[in-house]
Amino acid sequence: MVIRKEQDFSVITSFNISSGKSVAILVLFFILTFGFSLFLSKTLLRAWFDPFYKETENTALLLQLSETVDSLQLEVLKKDNYVKNIQRIIAGEAEYLEEFVEQDTSATPQRRSAEVLFEPSDATISILQEMRGVPLELEIGQAIDVGFLGEVYFFPPIKGVVTAIFDPKKDHFGIDIVAKENEPVKTIADGTVIFSSWTLGTGYVVAIQHSDELISIYKHNSVILKSIGETVKGGEIISIIGNTGELTTGPHLHFEIWYKGSPLNPQDFISFD
Repeated sequence: MVIRKEQDFSVITSFNISSGKSVAILVLFFILTFGFSLFLSKTLLRAWFDPFYKETENTALLLQLSETVDSLQLEVLKKDNYVKNIQRIIAGEAEYLEEFVEQDTSATPQRRSAEVLFEPSDATISILQEMRGVPLELEIGQAIDVGFLGEVYFFPPIKGVVTAIFDPKKDHFGIDIVAKENEPVKTIADGTVIFSSWTLGTGYVVAIQHSDELISIYKHNSVILKSIGETVKGGEIISIIGNTGELTTGPHLHFEIWYKGSPLNPQDFISFD
């Protein structure tokens, strides 16, 4: 091949392309094209060119969903056994469900046996015992650090007149509030219902477990609107004021707050006017 000037056709340069060089150039071009195409097929265009891409993606998604389902099953198992423990305590049975995983090993992976599942705290047990009428061993006047509760907003369970104040020395671990007939009772904060049943002395009772071992109890209701295990939001209606139980002297709400197994004066944290 010869390259000449346009004006006088003088030779600028020339070079020879043999058949061997032509083949080498074509081979190099083919290799570069093949390599670039292979790179695209494994990266940007993988979804179009890789026949196993969709299968691999689906497998990864199935594994992720399987892990999510396993986690949800474990949470459901914890909640179910928590409720069963509460029911056993209420029924007066001393044994708790400690080996949760052994109940249904076919539904849960064996690796869960090493996990520590929920058991009721001593504080929760003592409060439930109080609702069952079991005498409590309380140290009256014991100092309790409840400073953080002063920074938390609690919904008033009901608005009315306080007719009986908090007096643990007389085994009155809450306050009595008189309000209008059929007035709705609301939970003071977010939580989970751990007791919702009838007791001989206090009638229809609802107890709610809040965060940091804080429990609120609502007694003498005429109607209960929540069941054990249900989650509730602060200010949500859970019952209707009533006059049930042998220890009532008239329509009112007996309201208690317990923190780590010790009763607190509700009027220190909530205004009922």
